[in-house]
Amino acid sequence: MSPQNQAVNPILNLIPLIFIIIIFYFLLIRPQKIREKQHQDMLNNLKKNDEVVTTGGIHGTIVNIKEKTVTLRIDDNVKIELEKNCIAYIKNKINKSEV
Repeated sequence: MSPQNQAVNPILNLIPLIFIIIIFYFLLIRPQKIREKQHQDMLNNLKKNDEVVTTGGIHGTIVNIKEKTVTLRIDDNVKIELEKNCIAYIKNKINKSEV
C-alpha cells in the first residue's frame, strides 16, 4: 500500500488542538479565576479603618461600608464614595516600632 491510500484517524488530528486547549486553560483561565476569587474574598472581608489603595491609585482609609460601595477618607475632611470593585488591595500595616 502506498502512503497516499492510508486513511488517517480524524481523532489523531484533534489531539494537538485538545493539548493546546488544556495548556491554555492551565496557563491563563485557571490562574485568572483564582485571582478573581481572592479579590472577591478580600472585598467581602473589608473592615472599617482598613487602609486601602484603589485601582486608580488613591490611598485612603475606610470610613463606612455599604452593600456595594465604601466611603474612603483620603485627607482631613475629604471623603469619597466608590464601588467596592475599585479597591485594588489592602495596604500592609507597618508597626511604628519596626521603623
